[in-house]
Amino acid sequence: MCAHVLVAEDDEMQAELIRRSLLTEGHTATVVHDGAAAITAARKLGPDLVVLDLMLPVIDGFGVCRALREDDIPVLMLTARSTEDDVLLGLELGADDYMTKPYSPRELMARIRTVLRRSGRTTEDRQEDTVVRAAGLSVDSVRHEVRCDGMPVDCTPAEFEILLAMTAEPERVFSRRQLLQYTRGLDRASTERAVDVHIMNLRKKIEADPRRPVRLLTVFGVGYKLRGGRA
Repeated sequence: MCAHVLVAEDDEMQAELIRRSLLTEGHTATVVHDGAAAITAARKLGPDLVVLDLMLPVIDGFGVCRALREDDIPVLMLTARSTEDDVLLGLELGADDYMTKPYSPRELMARIRTVLRRSGRTTEDRQEDTVVRAAGLSVDSVRHEVRCDGMPVDCTPAEFEILLAMTAEPERVFSRRQLLQYTRGLDRASTERAVDVHIMNLRKKIEADPRRPVRLLTVFGVGYKLRGGRA
């Protein structure tokens, strides 16, 4: 599945999280941070889908949805507001789906696939597009499968999201705060210290000697990275 998705989200960290998740899924993404820019970009680029935060500056998500209604572009709304009136108004204005924050990146990607499939705006699914590989690991974002040197690895949802993000960008150093964003919505009580626990548990599953990791490495004073190439 390959699509061009416009992300309209004023929270830059959330926008970057969505963008990276989309790239991992094989999509391309354009990011804007206010409603006026969203309308301009949508009309100029003709994206296959708009992921639209409701609480945008300049023009809010309702206004953007109203402006794009005649352009026949699928819209998936994101918001912290979850009252029935908000949901109904969003749907009446043409939104195809509606998700409330916090949410997991995995659930968001599943909703995006569903909206794209319903709209008929994507090519057929190809499993190869959903798999990322690094350090002897392969992570399938659609089948939710992890393999290490060809052997299956059982991961919790939070471990999976962290490993998916790191495998998609080997050698990139992720801070604890950045990795925490990938688990938000899976565990609302999660903290940066919880990320250390997830890393420790992942090492037990993918390292020959968890005390001397060669795949999932600590970058002291910064965070963690996944080694590129084969371990």
